[in-house]
Amino acid sequence: MSNTGDVLLVVNGEESQTPSSPVALPPASGLIRWRWWLLVVANIFFLLTGQTVVALLGRLYYSEGGSSQWMSTISQSSGFPVLFIPLILLTYRSPASKIGVPARTLAAICLGLGLYSTGNSLMYSYGLRYLPVSTFSLISASQLAFNVVFAYFLNGQKITALIINSAVIVTFSAAIIGVNSGDSGDAPRGKFALGLILTLAGSALTAFNLSLVQLLFQKVFKSVSFTVVLKLQICTSVVAATAAVVGLFASGEAGEIRGEVDAYRKGKTAYLMTLVGTAVANQVSSVGGVGLVFMVSSLFSNVVGTVALPIVPIFAVVFFGDKMDGLMVITLLMAIWGFASYVYQQYLDDQKTNNAMTATSDAE
Repeated sequence: MSNTGDVLLVVNGEESQTPSSPVALPPASGLIRWRWWLLVVANIFFLLTGQTVVALLGRLYYSEGGSSQWMSTISQSSGFPVLFIPLILLTYRSPASKIGVPARTLAAICLGLGLYSTGNSLMYSYGLRYLPVSTFSLISASQLAFNVVFAYFLNGQKITALIINSAVIVTFSAAIIGVNSGDSGDAPRGKFALGLILTLAGSALTAFNLSLVQLLFQKVFKSVSFTVVLKLQICTSVVAATAAVVGLFASGEAGEIRGEVDAYRKGKTAYLMTLVGTAVANQVSSVGGVGLVFMVSSLFSNVVGTVALPIVPIFAVVFFGDKMDGLMVITLLMAIWGFASYVYQQYLDDQKTNNAMTATSDAE
């Protein structure tokens, strides 16, 4: 991949400078590369775990009587206080870590990303309301294809055969899950076309957002560490949660929440815990996603996020008593194969960068 300048790479909260391509590869030091891969695995775990829990709790919320689109949107961004725990720990260890952009620029970025996130989440909420579940899932799987395009033009992502293989297989596995998920019988009539537009737009905007965040790491933030990732996620979530609360009251749904809580079949405590669990899990997922954008690429983050779609039905078998069939197993194996293809491409890039640095060091 063509070099575009220098980027600061974080390892265990510390910053180190290394020649970088659009994908942040680790420096040649074996120990630092080992730590880099360890952090990548940790972020993959955060993203997959967070998305799976969010999906399961979202299903629980709607199946037990929840119905507010705005409340669902609020729960996706209001868990940011939990991020202060790792932020304080990392700041204590590396107090000199700074974002490296003027306050007004940072405020504009957080405001833009926060409002963007709120609008995007609302699009998905209404898309799911207006479409059968199978159609919604099938269209949502297009997010990865959008990301391939945006990553190529915005981030200079080199599209190799392994990456194409990964994107196609993972997208197909997600699409099969969507087609096999069955239709919901309560989708409003006459809203199908609007649901298609909102879901397709939401998929495109989600993919664009990932590439945009990677572009910010490449071009705007002068000093990048995992502390910066947490700070960016917190300030973005504050804006998104505030906008969602305003939307809740402006839409008139606020007056219906008490009735929704009273009617929740598992009780008031379960209602609160469902929303709190969703909020925390979504922040864990978001940090993992942004962390992968920072450490690898927006496309890799999207591939990992899409892999979560075939994983969710497996856990639904355990927690909701859904039936396990052979198609579910096949789609999961397809997703793992597609994910492994991208990881192998990342390994090849890592080895190529390491060999180039070693050759340069020997020449000197």
